[in-house]
Amino acid sequence: MAYQTADAACGGNPWASTFLDTFRYLDQLGRLAKQGVQVVIHNTLAASDYGLLVQRTFAPRPDYCPALLWRKLMGTAVLDPGVGIAEGRHVCAHCLRGSSGGVTLLVINNSRTETAIEVPLESRRYTLSAVPLQNRDVEPNGAALKVDGGGNLPLIEGAATAAGSVSFAPGTITFLTVERSGNSTCRDS
Repeated sequence: MAYQTADAACGGNPWASTFLDTFRYLDQLGRLAKQGVQVVIHNTLAASDYGLLVQRTFAPRPDYCPALLWRKLMGTAVLDPGVGIAEGRHVCAHCLRGSSGGVTLLVINNSRTETAIEVPLESRRYTLSAVPLQNRDVEPNGAALKVDGGGNLPLIEGAATAAGSVSFAPGTITFLTVERSGNSTCRDS
């Protein structure tokens, strides 16, 4: 099953090219995956205000980095995240792409307060943020995501994160990869 998406209905969304739209975009990807949708096609790569790239410069818009991280980290097998629903916190889990037994958690904290979950093993953290939330730039792990003179994006590295309670600041989106989870569903991912 395939699904086409972009934020263009009824003339568009005024936040489509800001970090605010990233919450909608990743939540939508997670919900569609739970429903068995295997292919999601973004309507526009580099045209209009809802494209993933700025039309004239091809600089990445805020939804571009999360799309890359989704493709890099989220495998096709959808898992139960084992985390209860809480106000403002959306959690989904997939097998970690390219890692036998690994798991990726996507934690969307769209609230104004910090939230936390227990992660029993060490992980790598990729947190996306922007200040203000209406910013047209995204900061993976607190660093600006800018193309260099050759038009290349910097390598996005996950930050080592200890096992235990992992907290998530308000208005952030985090991919947590647990490579050594040993999840039997993810052995052949």
